[in-house]
Amino acid sequence: MIAVKLENAARQAPRGEGLRKALEFLTRPGAAALPDGRYELDGEKVYALVQRYETLAQDRPRFEAHRKYIDVQFLAAGEEVIGWAPLSAVGITEPYDGEKDVCFGFAAGAWTPVRLAAGELAILYPEDAHAPRLAAGAPAQVAKIVVKVANDI
Repeated sequence: MIAVKLENAARQAPRGEGLRKALEFLTRPGAAALPDGRYELDGEKVYALVQRYETLAQDRPRFEAHRKYIDVQFLAAGEEVIGWAPLSAVGITEPYDGEKDVCFGFAAGAWTPVRLAAGELAILYPEDAHAPRLAAGAPAQVAKIVVKVANDI
């Protein structure tokens, strides 16, 4: 997992084509103001999900992990905590669904809270179990763009 300000991401993120397209999309003028929905950047290889929601206060968050895609989770407005744990430390309660590219579970031990403020992002790889949408203090509204980057590009 990498957590970084968007302005520094091009220097700190790996140089793959998919991540380059993700960062280009996130830095384009008006990206943060796009309506909620799906935006294809390179077909099924790279696409963005724009979403607005209220974060949740949870003591025992549910973690997710993906195999086919890397998540680039960019906070456009507000603050959020993303729980992080190595996938190997998560007890899987819902096995991997290849069609939805996700499995779910709960951290078997300690997990790391990663606090993101507006303008920051986290890059999460298949070995990174993560619990997004957690409140940074009290529940609050956020605007987020999740760019899904195929793991093989």
